Amino acid sequence: MKAAVLRAPSVLEVGDITTPEAGPGELILAIRAATVCGTDLRILSGKKTKGIRFPSVIGHEFAGVVVQTGQGVSGFVTGDRVCMDPVVPCRACAYCKAGLENVCQNRQAMGYEFDGAFAEFIRIPAIALASGNVFKMPEGMSFEAAALSEPLACCINGQKNAQVGLGDSVVILGAGPIGLMHAALARAAGARQVIVSEPNASRRQAALERGVNYACDPTRENLIDVVKSKTEGLGADVVILAIGVPALANEALNLVRKGGRVNLFAGFTQGDMSSIDVNLIHYNEITVTGASALSRSGYELALNMLSTGQIDATSLITHRYAVSDSLAAFDAAASGNAIKVAIHND
Repeated sequence: MKAAVLRAPSVLEVGDITTPEAGPGELILAIRAATVCGTDLRILSGKKTKGIRFPSVIGHEFAGVVVQTGQGVSGFVTGDRVCMDPVVPCRACAYCKAGLENVCQNRQAMGYEFDGAFAEFIRIPAIALASGNVFKMPEGMSFEAAALSEPLACCINGQKNAQVGLGDSVVILGAGPIGLMHAALARAAGARQVIVSEPNASRRQAALERGVNYACDPTRENLIDVVKSKTEGLGADVVILAIGVPALANEALNLVRKGGRVNLFAGFTQGDMSSIDVNLIHYNEITVTGASALSRSGYELALNMLSTGQIDATSLITHRYAVSDSLAAFDAAASGNAIKVAIHND
């Protein structure tokens, strides 16, 4: 089969590898859509290393069709249209038992410990089926929409931690696909206004087209002044950092009102540090949270929101490539000209 194989940091090769076979309790899917995540770009560049193997196939946002079932598999048959929460919890560690499976001590993931989706076929391991990570797609749902359930579920986790709710003023730093998903979720949660900060003009326009109230160009405007002017001088109720730039962490603290919430959603490169004015947190009683991956319940919610049109994430996909053109797909995703890039096997 054709696959994009990660040979080493910054070395991605498209070629033929052995097509996987289903072992006991496993599935083989024919990939129909896989989307490129910012984390995939960090993996390729060598900035993210945990769980990464060489050589391996990466890609963790995907949907496809069951083409082979292993011995003992029940509930799935050839021809089923399915998608998957790629983060597989052990369900036995202290965190899983406490309902925090997204930070499972022993979690494994597709595109990390298991070969991922930038290929014609993917093997779903037995542990993923046993844990309930594989979902049948709702009738009429597109493969692209189903593939986007994973990033949307990650955003749902971040918004839950930030407690976005009715009447909130929400500021989102970064209007890439994750920032735009956060904006849509904030609207769905009842936020009264959503402000994004994004230096890329096409992404600011994309945000405005999707119902954002104001899109700030931080290279030409003072973001703090903009936010204060739109919040009666108080600051935002919630600020979400949706781009992995450590220097923006302290800016987020300056944008939020007293008693406000800051969610450091985006991942940073290991070793990157940020200078934080801790007095802002202390005296203003700011709540700061992180966001790690997703839960199976969050994935199911994302799948339902996308399938019913409550969240229109598929409009974020601006570029499409065949798996044989995966290198071009990664170039497009890294260029900043695309919002979301999909790799297809039709």
